[in-house]
Amino acid sequence: MQPVSFSIFRHASLRFGLPIFLAVSLLIGFLPFIQEWELAYKKAMALQPYILFALVILLSQSFSQGRTSLAAIAMQIAYSLADNFLSDPLPDNFMTLGYWLLAALLPLNLLQIQLQPDRRLLSRHGSGFIAFLLLQLSWSCLVVYHFQSSDFKWLTHSLLFNLQAWSPLPIILIVLSVMTIAYQARLVLKRNHSHDQALFVCSLFAFISFILIDIPYVTSSAFSLAGLLILLNLISNSHEQAYIDQLTGISGRRALETELKHLGRTYTIAMLDIDHFKQFNDKYGHDTGDDVLRLVASLMSEVDGGAEVFRYGGEEFTILFKGREQRECMASLESLRRRVETYPLVLRHYSDRPRSDTEGKNSRNQPSHHERQQVQVTISIGVADSYLEPKPERVMKTADKALYHAKATGRNRISNKTS
Repeated sequence: MQPVSFSIFRHASLRFGLPIFLAVSLLIGFLPFIQEWELAYKKAMALQPYILFALVILLSQSFSQGRTSLAAIAMQIAYSLADNFLSDPLPDNFMTLGYWLLAALLPLNLLQIQLQPDRRLLSRHGSGFIAFLLLQLSWSCLVVYHFQSSDFKWLTHSLLFNLQAWSPLPIILIVLSVMTIAYQARLVLKRNHSHDQALFVCSLFAFISFILIDIPYVTSSAFSLAGLLILLNLISNSHEQAYIDQLTGISGRRALETELKHLGRTYTIAMLDIDHFKQFNDKYGHDTGDDVLRLVASLMSEVDGGAEVFRYGGEEFTILFKGREQRECMASLESLRRRVETYPLVLRHYSDRPRSDTEGKNSRNQPSHHERQQVQVTISIGVADSYLEPKPERVMKTADKALYHAKATGRNRISNKTS
């Protein structure tokens, strides 16, 4: 009997379809059922989003999912405000302004999280974004307090008009949320990153909560489902998380095989090989050969364009570009090839290496017993994308053939030809 696998939850179609299915189920079946529950269950349900998003924040830290943790923090703050101040039905006057601000700022912040680089929550970047969220919260509280005695009916009937019989949310905010959800859904289907689904889920269920704010228990139900889906996504990722290659520090072949099962419609694969590595290894030794592998892996990790890098085996590496066609990746690959070619690799003589930190400090600025030697390393790259052949195995085979073509025609070059 084969072990249970969560890999199905990482397919782009399921990451898109499951939230939509649950959202529809919430609207047509779950909410009427919830309204019949006893008060004790409703109180427990009101606590669920706090618990679920706290778990998401903790787990996303462990799995280096910076964008997911920031999205969970934004949702946690939004739910706390809605749970404590936006009762059902929605209060009149000044809390209406708070409702509008929350419904506008949350999708904008989720969009901002999508567009910014992925960094750990406790990094300077993550801390800065949390400070930015708290600044928005303080500003919003001041605005609401300042206009607490104002009547916003004139604004509702003029600029921010709504269809009151359907929802108190202004039309312009509905359009903003729908556009944000559509953008997040497109990214899920196209490149299928883990944080894409998290942000799509947050945008979708926050919108349901805001648009149906007058319906009892819709907020706790919607935010609970969002937390559950993101938690499931994190668990499925951790269950299939591949091992890191111990020598180079980048993902290994098992990681690549897992990623190839969960690609979107558009992607590019580049196969990379270090030129004359066997002769280099034989001449300078395996320790120096390991330094070369680490160097190439380090330079590969700096490739832009959303590249994911893997050590395929030996001196061969793989670069995966999700959501990008071949023509969009060539400049990044050419830049990598040039950086490797021009990198001043100075050979280290391992017999002269200090045996302790103290010996290392004492030997600094002292002449070496051996004269330092600088060598040149080059790489060959073969590229293919999913434009003509959607199956990842065949795309990889095509890229491998292109790699052999690059090596056969002189090495230190990029090829997308197979013969």
